[in-house]
Amino acid sequence: MFIATLIAADRLTHGDISAAEDALRGAGVEPIGRDWIEPGSACDIGFADEAEAARTALEGAVAGADVVVQPRQGRARRLLAADMDSTMITVECIDELADYAGVKAEVAAVTEQAMRGELDFEGALDARVALLEGLDEAAIDRCREERVALMPGARVLVQTMRAHGAYCLLVSGGFTRFAEPVAEAIGFDRVAANVLVIEDGRLTGRVRKPIVGAQGKREALLDSARALGLGPAETLAVGDGANDIPMLCAAGLGIAYRAKPAVAAAASARIEANDLTALLYLQGYKRSTWVN
Repeated sequence: MFIATLIAADRLTHGDISAAEDALRGAGVEPIGRDWIEPGSACDIGFADEAEAARTALEGAVAGADVVVQPRQGRARRLLAADMDSTMITVECIDELADYAGVKAEVAAVTEQAMRGELDFEGALDARVALLEGLDEAAIDRCREERVALMPGARVLVQTMRAHGAYCLLVSGGFTRFAEPVAEAIGFDRVAANVLVIEDGRLTGRVRKPIVGAQGKREALLDSARALGLGPAETLAVGDGANDIPMLCAAGLGIAYRAKPAVAAAASARIEANDLTALLYLQGYKRSTWVN
């Protein structure tokens, strides 16, 4: 049995669900009941097979709603692997840090290309960090305090999943000096991120090797799953950039969150209209069970 979960926080109507059911029937997929996870916000529509046909039929069927198609069994995942920049927080940390060095425009342009998959991530990271050579280490803490904000729903997502027994991993192509405080603020169990090389209180323009890039993120997910005795189907991953694609594809459910086009195309599903609490709805968590 499969489910299509429609999510539109506080604006989903019975008419929307009827429109989605009609779209399924038009694609030859017969709906089998509807189940409101949260009235007005999230609803499941069941069906027996033809998951790809259902996914295609529901794409854009309800304006302003996100749709996730998946098997009903095992929907509540036991491991979350999440990207940090522009996923768990609202900014790209390296771009903001570059502003303190007076090179934000140059760094941000490379970041955008790397996140779209137009550049090799590891090479692009080395090139960007090289532009930060000589920056006072104190700028890192200033940047974090002045620029970094949590993405709406991030803390509720992680705290709720942990309260229900899931393990939560923050895996970032960014830097530990940002990722570790962010992980603590949100409530992650573990962090995997890159280490800036600092000498005499200043950035050297280098990153400690090996770099946590696309394959590093994938391996962090799989290593955590193995350590916990979990199969890939029990895992959930979320990210927005090209370096997240291997991780998203390795997870039982990979979510592209407000992502670049290549990422959205590669992921199992995408979230565009809602905040990160959509990842709770798609796992079947009613709002009364959330940890706020």
